[in-house]
Amino acid sequence: MNIRTLFFAGFVFALVAGASVAQAQQENPRTGAPASWKPPVDDAMLANFFQVDRAEFVLGQGNTRYLWDTQGWIGTDYQKLWVKFEGEGDFNSRLEGAELQGLYSRMIAPFFDFQAGIRQDVGPDIKPTTYAVVGIQGLAPQWFEVDSAIFLSEDGDFTARIEAEYEVFFTQRLIGQPRAEVNFAAQDVQALGIGAGLSTVELGFRLRYEIKREFAPYIGVAWQSAVGDTADFRRLAGEHASSTSFVAGIRLWF
Repeated sequence: MNIRTLFFAGFVFALVAGASVAQAQQENPRTGAPASWKPPVDDAMLANFFQVDRAEFVLGQGNTRYLWDTQGWIGTDYQKLWVKFEGEGDFNSRLEGAELQGLYSRMIAPFFDFQAGIRQDVGPDIKPTTYAVVGIQGLAPQWFEVDSAIFLSEDGDFTARIEAEYEVFFTQRLIGQPRAEVNFAAQDVQALGIGAGLSTVELGFRLRYEIKREFAPYIGVAWQSAVGDTADFRRLAGEHASSTSFVAGIRLWF
């Protein structure tokens, strides 16, 4: 090998080494991206969200009622702590019952979280009851919001619930929201007036106007019916097995 060949090989090696060092100095050591690029989005950043999905007056069957349905979370894209709180009552008497859930949530697929935790039911006319909860919550194909859960009470009773909502945009601010909820039980729970199998079905439609994205008054109609033994329990208690109500309320989030 002559001197000219050695000189040429050394020159090429120096160029390659210099280029590698220069590139390494220009790259982000953590991601390998060019140093001129902006930092990537931090998917481990702590965030929070709270929503009052329903806070409404319910007019039907000759009485005026109220109900609320709220939920919120704090956490990251992958793990969250959820709190869900809902209840209802009669303006002519008092609170009938409330339900509080505390859940750990873990993302198991794009748009879907697995949830597990505790539910506590309270009310002046019901036995305070604690439940273990497991469920799935997320956004199904065609943009259906789905919230499903199975509950095991401290007395060993299994129940389940599936809720689904969908948004119909008439304009950017006028939005319709069909909603459905079905409840099931693995056995009769006479203390709560619940029969085995499909126990209740609720269908509703609410039309809201978003004054701001975070604040929207709405009106709507809701139909609710007990099924099977649950309907029989209600009739024995002197209650209607089904009802149709007009609703008005507000929806907000922050």
